[in-house]
Order: sequence, then structure tokens, then C-alpha cells
Amino acid sequence: MAYPQAVNEALEKLATTAIWRSNYAPPIYRLPWSAGISAAPPHFAGFARNFVFNGLFFGISWGAIMWFSIWSDSALTGSDAVCTALLAGLSFGLVMAFYYRRGARKYQLSQWK
Repeated sequence: MAYPQAVNEALEKLATTAIWRSNYAPPIYRLPWSAGISAAPPHFAGFARNFVFNGLFFGISWGAIMWFSIWSDSALTGSDAVCTALLAGLSFGLVMAFYYRRGARKYQLSQWK
């Protein structure tokens, strides 16, 4: 796939580690890369960026799926649904940020420049 040069170099370095490709090049990152956007792979991104990106993506996606599949037919109010999705997004974002930071430290990967 034709990704920006900086992304290709980072992916080549990640390929030399024991990290699975699906972990260092997740599908949600491949879309902007294929559009020519030079975004850091998650192991090269900072803790805050991974926290915000993963938390927002998960919270919005999971909240929308839950609303349309379960919550809209239940007694759950809209504000309760938003708070639940926000809490889920914050939790997921925090866990993923720690996961990516741990992997970066384990394989001695530097921050994106």
C-alpha cells in the first residue's frame, strides 16, 4: 500500500519487532495513511495522543452502536447514555495508551518526530 514515506519507515521498523501487524498498523490508522496523511503509528505516538484518539473513537463508536441497538428501547436517558459512553471511551483510551506506551518502551521505540 502506498503510505507516506515517514509512515513506511516506521512500519518497517515495527515489522522487525515481535509486535503483530494488526497491533502496529490497525485498520483505523490505515485509512488516513492511504489518503496520504502522515500520522504516527500508535507505538510512535505519545501517550496523550493515543489516549485521546482511541478514547474518542471508541466512545463515539461504541456509544452509537449501543444507542441504536439497545439503549434507545430501554429506560436509559440520553444524558445517561452519553455519560456511559464517555466513561467507556475514557477507560478504553487510558488502557490503549498504556498498552502502546508499554510496547514502545519494550522495543525501545522513539517518539514520532
